[in-house]
Amino acid sequence: MAVTKARKSEILSTLEAHIKEAQAIAFTSNQKLTVLDVSKIKTELRKENAVYMVAKKTLICLAMKNVLGAEIDINTLPGAVAILIAKGDKVAPLGIVNKFAYELRKEEKIKFVGGYIDGRVLGAAETAKLASLPSREVLLAKLLGSMMSPLSALARFFDGAKTEMEAKNVTSVGDLAKAMAAAAPAVAAVVEAPAVEVAPEAAAPEAPAAE
Repeated sequence: MAVTKARKSEILSTLEAHIKEAQAIAFTSNQKLTVLDVSKIKTELRKENAVYMVAKKTLICLAMKNVLGAEIDINTLPGAVAILIAKGDKVAPLGIVNKFAYELRKEEKIKFVGGYIDGRVLGAAETAKLASLPSREVLLAKLLGSMMSPLSALARFFDGAKTEMEAKNVTSVGDLAKAMAAAAPAVAAVVEAPAVEVAPEAAAPEAPAAE
């Protein structure tokens, strides 16, 4: 069914409004996607403050030029095309679409065909590579984990020091150090003392071999 001029104008205005808020943009070829597939993708993307719209390529290219001054070659957008507009995290929404692309890879229902980020037009391969990167939240979680590891070790050290102080009945780290230094010669003497040999006659008799 042909789209009226008024409807085209409405779609263009909607696209431009979303693009003005974009942190990252990607284009997908999705001519085999069902209405249910698109609904699932949109539901997941809403959680990441992202929009997924199926629209005519001419309108998508026009909206990109009007808002960002970006020239998108329409020949790089094969078949039915959708635009993904990430308004928050730049990578997480692309990762969501990438997950669906992987799950539907046998049917080849959806794939990245281009993108736009930080003022630069991206090709299909570069956009797909970007979509495979961990999201900001995942990277922060990994960083926090690496930071917490030495802190955990430090906490265990202080717990051990507290136990030692209680055992030696001291009230400061300085007193603990003195107590440990005072005990060091005695410990060293025990460690360095020669081993006591057991005389053969004192050794326990061997049990008779079983016949």
